[in-house]
Amino acid sequence: MNTARRVIQFSCGAASAVAAKLTLAQNADAVVVNAFIAEEHEDNRRFLADVERWLDRTIVVLRDEKYGASAYEVMRRARYTKGMYGAPCSRALKRDLLDAWAQPGDIPVMGYTAEESDRAEKFLDTHAGVGEFPLIDAGLGKADCLAIIERAGLVLPEMYRLGYSNANCIGCVKGGAGYWNKIRRDFPARFEEMCSIEEAIGPTAFLMRDRKSGTRFPLRQLDPDAGRHNTILPECGFACTRAEEEISNA
Repeated sequence: MNTARRVIQFSCGAASAVAAKLTLAQNADAVVVNAFIAEEHEDNRRFLADVERWLDRTIVVLRDEKYGASAYEVMRRARYTKGMYGAPCSRALKRDLLDAWAQPGDIPVMGYTAEESDRAEKFLDTHAGVGEFPLIDAGLGKADCLAIIERAGLVLPEMYRLGYSNANCIGCVKGGAGYWNKIRRDFPARFEEMCSIEEAIGPTAFLMRDRKSGTRFPLRQLDPDAGRHNTILPECGFACTRAEEEISNA
């Protein structure tokens, strides 16, 4: 008998909320855990409370103390923003925190969508092949997850309603030119803060890269008209309807 605990990593986004709902429909003893990040929009906490009611389950919230749960503080101290090994904030504020809290034999459940099978494969490569991806198994994409949340009567996090494709930090280092230009318009103070971090660390911290030369350059030099930012709209297809039926039946 497999008694391993399933741990659903909830990011305050639509996809991980649906992943939690699907997993709990089949595994009532699964645990939902969230890592608090200071740079996320304050409305994420409202959404977390709404999701708790939808799941009928208390979400375990972990919070880093070393860096004040601040992604930007991690970067300042590490003098590093992002590179081939990812961003230092993801490890310090999420992976290390979750690893310290986890129990031996836990099975991580991730909210990767059908468009993110490559992320799932990389996750398995770095976690000894252990992990579950209910959205990929159900064929659910990002638009499906947004639709399921809305059809359940939940109000999506403010970042989605502002046109962003996820509810990550306001000013995520993984974003491209279009994303950062939208941050510049919507959250100028956060844009300015990231500019100051780049300047304090130096050229190795520059987030933008020239497509032709491959040379990095600072956000302050980003053309305000550069890049595109595509908004994902809720759309419930066959996989979405089937997932809702599974949830309802459970």
